[in-house]
Amino acid sequence: MNSTDLSVLARCIGWLEAGRRAALVTVVRTWGSAPRPEGAWLAIRDDGQIFGSVSGGCIEDDLVHRVRHEGLLDADAPSCVVYGVAKEDAARFGLPCGGTLELVVEPRPDLDLLRALLRRIQAKRITLRELDVRDGACLLRDADRSARPEFDGVTMRSVYGPRWRLVLIGAGELSQCVAQIAMGADYEVVVIDPREEFLSGFLVPGATLIQGMPDDALLELDVDAHTAIVALTHDPKLDDMALLEALKSAAFYVGALGSRRNTRSRKARLLDFDLCPDEVERLHGPTGLYLGARTPAEIAIAILAELTCVKYRVPVLQKREIPGAELWRRHAGLAGEAGADGAAGVPGGGCSAPSVQFRE
Repeated sequence: MNSTDLSVLARCIGWLEAGRRAALVTVVRTWGSAPRPEGAWLAIRDDGQIFGSVSGGCIEDDLVHRVRHEGLLDADAPSCVVYGVAKEDAARFGLPCGGTLELVVEPRPDLDLLRALLRRIQAKRITLRELDVRDGACLLRDADRSARPEFDGVTMRSVYGPRWRLVLIGAGELSQCVAQIAMGADYEVVVIDPREEFLSGFLVPGATLIQGMPDDALLELDVDAHTAIVALTHDPKLDDMALLEALKSAAFYVGALGSRRNTRSRKARLLDFDLCPDEVERLHGPTGLYLGARTPAEIAIAILAELTCVKYRVPVLQKREIPGAELWRRHAGLAGEAGADGAAGVPGGGCSAPSVQFRE
């Protein structure tokens, strides 16, 4: 559940607690180029005020019209609404590329159940919410990271809580920037660092901090295919220890900070241990897309961008430069700063020339 949808839940609870009526709208199925993913939420108050989104805006306008003029909140049970089946609907409601989405509208969500769901999410419990659209009966139960939203026309199953986890090795300034962006992108963030002086200065609320050696801590975390691991200490003694365990795990992404030269040296070192070449080649290094990033915040954006590509299996050749980049560097007074081994995204060793991402 992303941060926007969590805010929708909190806002709907607030409206109900204030004695207002409200409906919850959930995206349950999409076809084509739908603007919002399955599970996305929208809350509509009895006066037409909305919070959240299920499209670019036109569908929200239609739902508000139904609340104000068609008694949408007066229904006794949830209803299903489909937008975009016909070409004229796609044009009318602004759905891109003829996309179609199906919504479930709950006119009378149970306040106590919504409160319980919010508490479970805040406790980082992955929760499956089951709704019978025939009568509105709803229940909550525990789920794991592999759970997916489903709708069979009768039962809506929605998954809430941190389905993705990001483990950061090192609690420095860059890790704080990465953690802030990752939490906004619906990652549960875990930070591992044996150095008390670094952990004590880590100021990102909601992140789980573990003081200990990275390899031992990773073994205790039960790393799965919904986990990403990024080593950011820039200290081989710590980063390499973490990578020895991370590269053998089921993590969908394993990355490490450093230049291309340092990455080659690191991969050679890792081969001296009990890792096979295929495991070592899983390492994303330098971690992050080639964006010419220099500041910690910019590097964090590059790292989360690459994580997103890998998460959704979008291939990106991110370290190639556009023609003329060397000429641009000379004009910018940067010639010789990066060379073949410079790593975009590493302060003091990166090229800030323009770059382009090549997608297959």
